Amino acid sequence: MAKKNLNEMSFLDHLEELRWLLVRSTIAILILATVTFFISDYIFDVIIFGPTNANFITYRFFCDLSNQLGFAESICVTEMPFIIQNTNMEGQINVLIWTCITAGFILGFPFILWEVWKFISPALYDTEKKHAKLFIFSSSLLFFLGVLFGYYVIVPMSVNFFATFTISDVVKNQFSIDSYIGLVKTSVIACGLFFELPIIIYFLTKLGLVTPVFLRKYWKYAVIIILIVAAIVTPPDVVSQIIVTIPMLLIYEASILISKIVVKNQKKVNG
Repeated sequence: MAKKNLNEMSFLDHLEELRWLLVRSTIAILILATVTFFISDYIFDVIIFGPTNANFITYRFFCDLSNQLGFAESICVTEMPFIIQNTNMEGQINVLIWTCITAGFILGFPFILWEVWKFISPALYDTEKKHAKLFIFSSSLLFFLGVLFGYYVIVPMSVNFFATFTISDVVKNQFSIDSYIGLVKTSVIACGLFFELPIIIYFLTKLGLVTPVFLRKYWKYAVIIILIVAAIVTPPDVVSQIIVTIPMLLIYEASILISKIVVKNQKKVNG
């Protein structure tokens, strides 16, 4: 399909471009999902169910850290007192399919970004169009950093908290596989998308929808929200909450800085 100038494209033309963006992105995700199917054993046994093992790298890190800080072994994980069970006949098949699709989405994220860039590039200046590679690289890097943060920090902390939380010794934790997989997928994708905040703020500032003054004005509310999220997903200890809170605050601060740079450059261009 030939590209049209932005001024020549009608609303229906834009919808057609958007439709093809979604089609190509979906095809890429499905292809990568098929690839991940052939290594699904490794994905489940080593990656997804890794945080259910008391020897998982994150638990060992916190245990060593607690010893170095003089907390003895107060936050060391020695066992995971729960089991994961499947209660639906088609449950494991559904989990396999959707996990592969999720993996396909994560691996295909750079391609999806490239498709998004092609869709929005007609509305950008020629000088901005030259930054395509930088946009793809920085956005992909932030997303993958967020995924790693979610997997190595949020997921193990959440699993450890829910595994050890009990209202009575009478109740035994037996989590459904849907519940566990849902926690892992939500954590890694949500963190990946949250780490995209600086990129989102960049475009919102370019459109005039957000200003650094606005972001700074509501900074305290952002801090409160981040602290609440950190308190929910981490065990009830200060060290864990700080480890989760600091990167999220840095991301927000980076977004404010980027917004300032955009506004400053716009003022230079406008004289």
